Amino acid sequence: MKRIPHTFTIVFALIVIAAICTWFVPAGEFVRETISIQNADGSTSTREVVQNNSFHYVESQPQTWQIFSSLFNGFVDKADIIIFILMVGGAFWILNNSHAIDVGVMAFLRRVLKLNKYKFFQKLGVENIIISLIMVMFSLFGAVFGMSEETIAFVIIFVPLAISMGYDSIVGVCMCYVAAHVGFAGAMLNPFTIGIAQGIAELPIFSGLEYRFFCWVVLTIIGITFVLLYANRVKRHPEKSPMFKLDDYWRQRVQEQTLSPVAYHTPRVAWVLYGILSAIMVACAVMMPSTTINIGGGDANLVILPVLAGLFIISGFFMLRKSVHFFILDILLFTICFLIVGVLGYGWYVMEISALFLAMGICSGIADKQSADDIAKLFLAGCKDILSAALVVGLASGIIFILRDGKVIDTILYGLTRSLAETGEVASLGVMYLFQTLLNLIMPSGSAKAALTMPIMAQFADLINVSRQTTVLAFQFGDGFTNMITPTSGVLIACIGVAKIPYATWVKWIWKFILALIVIGFLLMLPTLFFKFPGF
Repeated sequence: MKRIPHTFTIVFALIVIAAICTWFVPAGEFVRETISIQNADGSTSTREVVQNNSFHYVESQPQTWQIFSSLFNGFVDKADIIIFILMVGGAFWILNNSHAIDVGVMAFLRRVLKLNKYKFFQKLGVENIIISLIMVMFSLFGAVFGMSEETIAFVIIFVPLAISMGYDSIVGVCMCYVAAHVGFAGAMLNPFTIGIAQGIAELPIFSGLEYRFFCWVVLTIIGITFVLLYANRVKRHPEKSPMFKLDDYWRQRVQEQTLSPVAYHTPRVAWVLYGILSAIMVACAVMMPSTTINIGGGDANLVILPVLAGLFIISGFFMLRKSVHFFILDILLFTICFLIVGVLGYGWYVMEISALFLAMGICSGIADKQSADDIAKLFLAGCKDILSAALVVGLASGIIFILRDGKVIDTILYGLTRSLAETGEVASLGVMYLFQTLLNLIMPSGSAKAALTMPIMAQFADLINVSRQTTVLAFQFGDGFTNMITPTSGVLIACIGVAKIPYATWVKWIWKFILALIVIGFLLMLPTLFFKFPGF
């Protein structure tokens, strides 16, 4: 049996290949200008875009020793994601030390499996219902506010859950990461892709919502169906899972919880922490009684923080009476709630989310009666455990720097887009879609691709009589599907790193699903050429 190369080896090989390309692909650049863009919340910001007909060849910049300096640049460029991974990993290590997640997973399974006594749920399969509901939730998160980096924190929750239900780590990753990115690809209100692309294409922000909602439903159903079919096959024949041997790590963790039941208890310090957290939430509710949530270009003023404060005071009291483990799970639940409110209402990104999870980890340690030194040691242990996943994010980012510094990205873009003017509507749309899909393999940033390609694509759409909204849809699908397979995606590398899934194993498993999504995406775009939909 051939040995699968290490993820670091694969990514470094791609960096070398990218450097070789800079010796043979002519160097070129577009002239860029700064323009004002309308954001999803109605505000304006500046963005650098490409000027029409501005491509020109420049002096070649072959990359040699930059193969190594690109690693440094990659780490600097992705520092926020790397730090995010380390902080979340350390925070969850503290939480995991309390065995709260293990207790919660087992309690959840015991309750849900009781539904098997009802014939209706027996026919549907309780596990199928669990997987489907979780995937719908995360797909919706991806479609509404572009959940991507946030899924890293959830992998460590859903992989043990999947293992406990008799599946493998791949199913656990699919429940959160794949679901969120299927929703991301079929986004309805994603400000990071739809909002930016439509703004640059001079379309009303979030117009064409109705048809994109239909696309999201179709893609989500397909994603859930694919995962359920695989999950049921693994449950019937666990040895057929490509992660069967590697998942011994996760099975051992679940088995340790089963063989060594945790004694329920509630230390006095947990009650003190409950009082402090309740006071902080009440103070926040008083200072910010209403929160403006931006969804779909519209604003909604909601009394979210007072409601969350009241719910925490009530639920925290009953959870503490049961056990500190359930109180820690309550902290985790409200951490997720505040994450959603922060993203939708206050524009939070990785810095704020990292701080939120760090606070969660510290609170979990305090509630579990850990000393300050023990909490620090647990945090460092968590960082050490997830360090390889964090480092490979910076390594993968080095590919982009080689292509950018070698001045070949614009040449590739120019060569591919020229072909659009020489084909018919369907073929032009296919080439446009293929171009966006291939470009995403080397440039996974949706906002960067929108700024780079939409000024050109929008003009081409006018010339070949294709709706600009359809062009946005091609960008949207092309930007979304290959995120789940490209090694330049820091989020993908981080998620499978946390789940301990080798990159080669992941690619071998998911490539057929990605190919199917690409084909379905093209089929979903075709009706927009022949029928008039709202906004198209």
